[in-house]
Amino acid sequence: MALIELDDVRRVYDLGEVKVHALRSITRNVELGEYIALIGPSGSGKSTLMNTLGCLDRPTHGSYLLDGEEVVTMNRDQRARIRNRQLGFVFQSFNLLSRTSALENVELPLMYGKKISARERHQRAMEMLDKVGLADRHHHYPSQLSGGQQQRVAIARALVNRPSILMGDEPTGNLDSKTSREVIELFRELNEQQKITVILVTHDQNVARNAKRTIVLRDGEVVEDTEDFTLAKAALEFDPIAAD
Repeated sequence: MALIELDDVRRVYDLGEVKVHALRSITRNVELGEYIALIGPSGSGKSTLMNTLGCLDRPTHGSYLLDGEEVVTMNRDQRARIRNRQLGFVFQSFNLLSRTSALENVELPLMYGKKISARERHQRAMEMLDKVGLADRHHHYPSQLSGGQQQRVAIARALVNRPSILMGDEPTGNLDSKTSREVIELFRELNEQQKITVILVTHDQNVARNAKRTIVLRDGEVVEDTEDFTLAKAALEFDPIAAD
């Protein structure tokens, strides 16, 4: 059984006189331990697919099994529980709380779900900060950290619940080239050493190139699904916005 199974998944937004078909009949599987980049031009359905995979939104048609559980029939609370248990999210804007330390930011997801002691929260958060190379900065506030360090804190926060899937939405979008490479390397290490499934939405060719599988979307459909980044670029027809 695959970790993720999508069968004829569609997402239609009803805007009254207009219906927007954001996803059109997507059928795909994702195995445990894969490293996938979702790419495509603006409006291609990347974000909608990411929101669907991340249990933030439900398809209007089809089936989505996450580790054997049907997401489509879940209510909001059930989706929140499976997100907390299975998924970790990293965003372009870091989304750290400015008035709390790095350690407290990483501890935050542990406040929800099953009850654990303050001591265990502290221990697990420190473990994750150490994993991303920031244990010695645990007492620093976001304003005292560089952009790359803030993104590492965000990654530690995404990992603290020990999810099976790490999802990123343009995770290098606010970083310079050198820091982007460091974050890309961290994703690679987490995937290869920790066997965490990584799924990233990106416009960054370097991010996509480092993934082991690239899924290209256009107009809500998958137009290429390949382990060859050259083929993925070709499927974009060298669109400068999509492939930049």
